[in-house]
Amino acid sequence: MSESKNKIKLFGQKQVRAAWDEEKEKWWFSIVDVVGVLSDQPTQRGATLYWGKLKQRLKEEGSELLTICQQLKMTASDGKKRLTDVADTEQVLRLVQSIPSKKAEPFKLWLAKVGNERIDETLDPELSINRAIQNYQRLGYSESWINQRVKSIEVRKALTDEWDKSGVRQGEEYAVLTDLMSKTWSGMTTREYKSFKGLKKESLRDNMTNTELVLNMLAEVAATDISIVRQPSGFKESAAVAEEGAKAAQVARKQLEKSTGKSAVSSVNAKRREHDALEEETGL
Repeated sequence: MSESKNKIKLFGQKQVRAAWDEEKEKWWFSIVDVVGVLSDQPTQRGATLYWGKLKQRLKEEGSELLTICQQLKMTASDGKKRLTDVADTEQVLRLVQSIPSKKAEPFKLWLAKVGNERIDETLDPELSINRAIQNYQRLGYSESWINQRVKSIEVRKALTDEWDKSGVRQGEEYAVLTDLMSKTWSGMTTREYKSFKGLKKESLRDNMTNTELVLNMLAEVAATDISIVRQPSGFKESAAVAEEGAKAAQVARKQLEKSTGKSAVSSVNAKRREHDALEEETGL
């Protein structure tokens, strides 16, 4: 595991230790702290004992949750760093289902709701797009940005469909190709790009400006069109196509920067830009 930054997260009135993993771009939460909150344990020792009994029960049930949990050094109540069991967000939600607690019910209902939405969206993908539009509107994004973002989802789907046909594996190989394209047209990998914008877990595309979204879409559209013509087979050939498509966006970016005299890749995110535009318009 890469070096992680420890934080304290408030869960109601109680503290939950958490660590941000830079490499995997995810949060790890102290299981003892989560168990303590959900089981209403008044002391850390009580939470530790509860987790010990729960671990034994899960082990007897043959739960795979125990095999995927990890350990990480976190600051204990005495100020010393000690190894403690940690879980990521998905694992915590699975753990919640094993604890009989009134505080767990909202999580269970949420899980059921999300599961139902995913089934609905599988049958009718338009529901997913409509839900995304509603979420972006609720977060205050402009209509022009939302239009670009929704179009980028369609463009990305067309590219990943080509990758699937070419035999590219979802997960790591998808990530490698995405990084390759990002590095080619923007000069930064996805992780470097997110760091440049000051992002952690947030979606990079949700924090792109209109210009960045358009350039990224150009890279993906070009790669898709080239793939349709060449019909690459396997990861290596698909990587060559992905890089060639991204070069089209690289050329466009350099020409735009030459014409405007400024970088097309911005350190600000889309919401910040909307805020600045509002300040300029209102004078506030």
